[in-house]
Amino acid sequence: MTTNKEIMARNIQYYMEKKNVTATEVCSELGVKQNTFSDWVNAKTYPRIDAIEKMARYFGISKAFLVEDIKPIDIFTDEERNLMLEYRNADQVTQEMVKRMLKYKEV
Repeated sequence: MTTNKEIMARNIQYYMEKKNVTATEVCSELGVKQNTFSDWVNAKTYPRIDAIEKMARYFGISKAFLVEDIKPIDIFTDEERNLMLEYRNADQVTQEMVKRMLKYKEV
């Protein structure tokens, strides 16, 4: 089973590659020590919530994409991303209608 530290480490590495930044650049931007950041990236320790929030802002992602074992947003097509954004921005009634439509199956 994958630990939370391992999930975090993998996600940090993924977003560093995606943004094409080095550990030194991330540390400088976030104001964290190299040793501390290295421990996160190597799954030795887990960052505090304030550091997770800073990283999420730095990478331009939700905290969930750092702490959870979920698919990164870039695996979705443009159409899928647009649909998700439309859904998120829709009012509650519209969201409920979409949920019902997705559950509906003809017999």
